[in-house]
Amino acid sequence: MSLGLFAAPQPDNEPVRSYAPGTPERARLAAALAQQAGERVEVPLWIGGAQVRTGKTASMIMPHAHAETLGVFHQAGAAEVEQAIAAAQAARPAWAALPWEQRVAVFLKAGALLAGEHRDALNGATMLNQSKTCHQAEIDAACELIDFFHFNVAYLTKLYQEQPRSLPGVAWNRLEYRPLDGFVFAVSPFNFTSIAGNLPTAPAMCGNTVVWKPASTAVLNAHRIMELLHAAGLPPGVINLVPGSGAQVGGPALAHRDLAGVHFTGGTDVFRSMWRTIGENIDRYACYPRVVGETGGKDFVFAHQSADPVSLAQNLLRGAFEYQGQKCSAASRAYIPDNLWPAVREQLGDGVRSIRVGDVRDFSNFMGAVIDGKSYAKLEGAITEARGQVGGDIAEVIGGECDKSVGFFVKPTVIVTNKPDSRTMREELFGPVLTVYVYPAADFEETLTLCDQTSEYALTGAIFARERSAITVATERLRHAAGNFYINDKPTGAVVGQQPFGGSRASGTNDKAGSMLNLLRWLSPRTIKETFTPLRDFRYPYMDGK
Repeated sequence: MSLGLFAAPQPDNEPVRSYAPGTPERARLAAALAQQAGERVEVPLWIGGAQVRTGKTASMIMPHAHAETLGVFHQAGAAEVEQAIAAAQAARPAWAALPWEQRVAVFLKAGALLAGEHRDALNGATMLNQSKTCHQAEIDAACELIDFFHFNVAYLTKLYQEQPRSLPGVAWNRLEYRPLDGFVFAVSPFNFTSIAGNLPTAPAMCGNTVVWKPASTAVLNAHRIMELLHAAGLPPGVINLVPGSGAQVGGPALAHRDLAGVHFTGGTDVFRSMWRTIGENIDRYACYPRVVGETGGKDFVFAHQSADPVSLAQNLLRGAFEYQGQKCSAASRAYIPDNLWPAVREQLGDGVRSIRVGDVRDFSNFMGAVIDGKSYAKLEGAITEARGQVGGDIAEVIGGECDKSVGFFVKPTVIVTNKPDSRTMREELFGPVLTVYVYPAADFEETLTLCDQTSEYALTGAIFARERSAITVATERLRHAAGNFYINDKPTGAVVGQQPFGGSRASGTNDKAGSMLNLLRWLSPRTIKETFTPLRDFRYPYMDGK
């Protein structure tokens, strides 16, 4: 029972720690890395608050030192998925009935714990298991996940406050925001710990219960998040962690009659397959499942002849190569006018040569390794293919050295293409590969059309220009080419509360993580009308007389 109309704490973005030499946070993180690298963790399933071990295990490795294992994780099968669904369904009535301020307090506390004693553990797990540098781990695992917890509470409060009009003295109209009628299936990717944490917790904050399948290459951070939520007081069964293969976990979850929603971030083909399965199963569900997905991207940087070449080149280096290009928002294709190309080419070449690639425990490295051998093979193959086309469709390949002897290292690569519709201008590679098309400066608007039509994706994009008219034209012509559009900035680095994130076309449902728009998908409103004036006669005035 609540005896007050409570206001949520006003959120602010979590400050990013520098980890500069000599700082206390650098020393603490280095110690946490050494400790976790020396441990061998056995990650269980979390079902109904209990830790479950199936005996079917897989290794957790360091991509930058693949001979070193961090431990093993137990994998779920159909039986464990059914147990997790049953646990979620059993926990749902009490969790949904909990006063909203008690429910969101769990996540406010999780944010506070992550800002303090859990920060180094989650950042360290993210660095070691996902090969992120300390900066990339900090802005992701710590800052963005804290922001998701705090801002989502504030957004949910605002939604609850959104109420319909009532006629004084006649009736009272109310709108309640119910959780969905069933369980939510959350499927998270390897590349962002913050997304992995947000996918199950955003629906849970709204009163739903969740079955969560993390990426098999990023199970350690999922385990650390479950430890964090347990420490914050999350009741058993609200979120149930079931690592395992997509078929073994996804099949039973998507076939269950009580599936109420899917919260997904990952590959486009996987998402399409899931949606197809849901469509085929639509007659068996108790309700129509909500399907929310953020998938691939072929994110562009488009430069006008008036652009600042220094800023353009430096933003390309960051936007394309931070976290090895393994961001769904990473710059992977660029359109550069021929008047700027000589200066931009020189800076890109210098930058590619100077970027340090290696073990993320060496804080002087800008890049780590790509996530696994499958990703490495795909990227190496695309780079080798491009080298074989130099002198034809490809003008040159800058950088691109690959070495998997110690870690899955792919050095930053710039492919300069003569064809604007070449494979690496169209297909998502998800690695440190930037393809550049140099266009005649006079063909600005024609090339904008190429940019809009070349790729099936529409996630992020950027325009670089000094001339305002060029910015205006690009903003209009590329309206549907990117759900997050940047002007004179790289197309990465969306911040919760500042740039709600998501794209359309083949990039997803554009339900904007980090905003009220996403939370609305996990709520099922009910209108309540209470009438104060009793009805005394069923007849209407027009019926009087002849």
